[in-house]
Amino acid sequence: MNRYFFKQDAVTLAKDLLGKMLVRKVEGRIINSLITETEAYVGPEDKGSHAYNNKRTKRTETMFKEGGHAYIYLIYGMYNCLNIVCSEKDKPEAVLIRAVEPLNEIEYIRMNRKIKSNKVEDLTNGPGKLCQALDIDTSLDGIDLLNNSVLYIQDNLSNHEIVASKRINIDYAGEYANKLWRFYIKGNKFISKK
Repeated sequence: MNRYFFKQDAVTLAKDLLGKMLVRKVEGRIINSLITETEAYVGPEDKGSHAYNNKRTKRTETMFKEGGHAYIYLIYGMYNCLNIVCSEKDKPEAVLIRAVEPLNEIEYIRMNRKIKSNKVEDLTNGPGKLCQALDIDTSLDGIDLLNNSVLYIQDNLSNHEIVASKRINIDYAGEYANKLWRFYIKGNKFISKK
């Protein structure tokens, strides 16, 4: 992937990330996961975005970097969420990675998740779940996805149909709650909510 790919607007990038490979290197392992579900957050005008009205805080500062950085934050005091910053510097747009399909290291992922379910899709079918499974936390916030060896996006040939729907859990966002800015791979079982 190159910088130009990440400088697209959030809606375009959210669709283009589907089928790409999220690679996490940790504890001597290389974990490959297919990105199956995303949500676009379109900067200052988007009432669902952390950067609505260009709100700049210690937490949101990463969103103001140029496209290609990881924006990772904690929700409910316990779940990390991975976002990919996109667009130009100082235009805060990002894509939330909502779900991935792990392609290897399943036992390591199970060890990280510690869940009772035997369904493999329950390991990574949500933003907090995938971060726990892949050992992604706020220590990686701000990392340049093009210039590091621990977390990056890799191109992948993938033929799939995309479904668009409303984003999840942003009822407070007024008219922006109804935007069809959540995207997922049709028929993939690694999706957070149908």
